[in-house]
Amino acid sequence: MDSNINNSEMQIETATFGNGCFWCTEAIFQQLKGVIKITSGYSGGETIDPDYTSVCSGATGHAECLHIEYDPNLISFESLLEVFWGTHDPTTLNRQGGDIGTQYRSVIFYTSEEQLTIAQAYKKQIEKSGVFSDTIVTTFEPFTIFYPAEKYHQGYFLQNGHAPYCQLVIKPKIEKFIKNFSKKLKK
Repeated sequence: MDSNINNSEMQIETATFGNGCFWCTEAIFQQLKGVIKITSGYSGGETIDPDYTSVCSGATGHAECLHIEYDPNLISFESLLEVFWGTHDPTTLNRQGGDIGTQYRSVIFYTSEEQLTIAQAYKKQIEKSGVFSDTIVTTFEPFTIFYPAEKYHQGYFLQNGHAPYCQLVIKPKIEKFIKNFSKKLKK
């Protein structure tokens, strides 16, 4: 938690995004000023209380995602969307880099009509800008339930930053993120 936040003034809202491997995305979003808590997990599927193995099989319909608790006084939903759109490829269907399957789909699980409206407007703005040459395939799904991933997935990069996957895949993403979003980072 950000030590500069007065708990009596803090508001907490949530956002749930699927934008690839949660090991990578967690390492990015946890660095944002105003983000209070990140939980890696699963949403958008059929199976009750899924586990990593079943989600990775593609049979449950869940996406690997982040459940983000944030203070809207310090970071807006729009700013979270900016990072969401700017740190993954929303034009690849069911794929992020070498990770392939519906569990890696680009999806925003909206919790209110306001979140849906803001996310759809942001997508239209990006499409008009021409930032991506291919069609954006990100879907918008109503948030229903979120299942936290197993404990060893939480804070994965922080605990395993020396591992080859972390060094070869996650670290370059973090470096690019820091370069592009330096003004939004916790100090």
